[in-house]
Amino acid sequence: MQVIKYPNKKDWKTILSRPLIDNDDLEEVVNQVFKEIKLEGDKALQKYTWQFDKIKIDKLEVAQKEIDEAEELLSLELKNALSVAANNIKKFHASQYQETEIIETTKGVECWRKATPIERVGLYIPGGSAPLFSTVLMLGIPAKLAGCKEIVLCTPPGKDGKIDPAILYASKLVGVDKVFCVGGIQAVGAMAFGTESIPNVYKIFGPGNQFVTAAKQRVSKLGVAIDMPAGPSEVLVLADKSANVEFIASDLLSQAEHGVDSQVIFVTWEELLVEEVQLAVERQLSKLSRKDIAEQALQNSKIILVSSLDEALELSNEYGPEHLIISVKDEDKCVNSISNAGSVFLGNYTPESAGDYASGTNHTLPTNGFAKSFSGVSLESFMKSISFQKISEKGLLELGPVIEVMAKAEQLDAHCNAVSVRLQKMREEAKR
Repeated sequence: MQVIKYPNKKDWKTILSRPLIDNDDLEEVVNQVFKEIKLEGDKALQKYTWQFDKIKIDKLEVAQKEIDEAEELLSLELKNALSVAANNIKKFHASQYQETEIIETTKGVECWRKATPIERVGLYIPGGSAPLFSTVLMLGIPAKLAGCKEIVLCTPPGKDGKIDPAILYASKLVGVDKVFCVGGIQAVGAMAFGTESIPNVYKIFGPGNQFVTAAKQRVSKLGVAIDMPAGPSEVLVLADKSANVEFIASDLLSQAEHGVDSQVIFVTWEELLVEEVQLAVERQLSKLSRKDIAEQALQNSKIILVSSLDEALELSNEYGPEHLIISVKDEDKCVNSISNAGSVFLGNYTPESAGDYASGTNHTLPTNGFAKSFSGVSLESFMKSISFQKISEKGLLELGPVIEVMAKAEQLDAHCNAVSVRLQKMREEAKR
């Protein structure tokens, strides 16, 4: 990890830059794959699964029998863990439901919003080297709570050409309707445009690598909604001398092992922590099964020494991390000062892993600085709100003249007339 001491504020933007991605080359690849999916459907999906993953797939949809059999392949311990995690995620997301409230804006003018589920949604679940069955819970549970009529899931096959049984079991646990063995750009394209096997959806959810992110951003320009531009994982740890050095190192490495394009940042104003954290990272790194991946991610990562807690918080808000871990004595001050973060983890005993798996909050979060303008996935993400209004005759008599004045001022005569003809009718009836 690169160590940067007391950087000048004018250099923050450069220091906090994410690993560079050649979006021009990516967009060219995405466009080509999408073009073939539109023309050739399933055949294109099979072609690119072979080209990108070197795996031949004959049948895209996973049979119900295979999904049912997956349960027998999992340990009781893992199934119990998934059950606990699912219950916590369900509790947290169910609490986000808001009852419809009718507001009388003017006497006789009632307005309200009704939340309705997005009818057909697509879930993208990263697989391959790290099958993220936890993401099935994070996306499937709120989709089901929202009342989505059809939940479609796509995930890439492993090296054996099959989907990890934990992903299949989790899909059944949360009530996914259809599971397909396809990943990457081609999976996003299939859910966006539809093929012979895979139905097109109205909104696509789920994290992924730079290829998946580029594909999602492209379909969002073509009329298919996405949850957010969620790309390579990242964490910023902010700590003082009250923090545990081994805990800090473990949190940094838990994100570094996600992928070679992940980024982890440690910010402190305690100079002694700089070397201690470096040494702890080296000790723990040597024991990781994904050591090679984490090592490459650490090349994109930084330890930044600043002058104070206030400066650390300002720098964190400038970065807008996907995950923000805060291990400091003055915790309340930090909470009140955070404006940009996907999800925040407070205290020495709140590892980021808790949010990834089982505490209840959602782990599908904005990355690459999008935490400045996007929220993480929630129950609301799977719903859309329709506004309603009902105006009585008395209400229109009260509000109508206001509308007429505004419409005339905008020179929209028909808008004005739509009110005037009603008011005229009411006046005529009042004379009788």
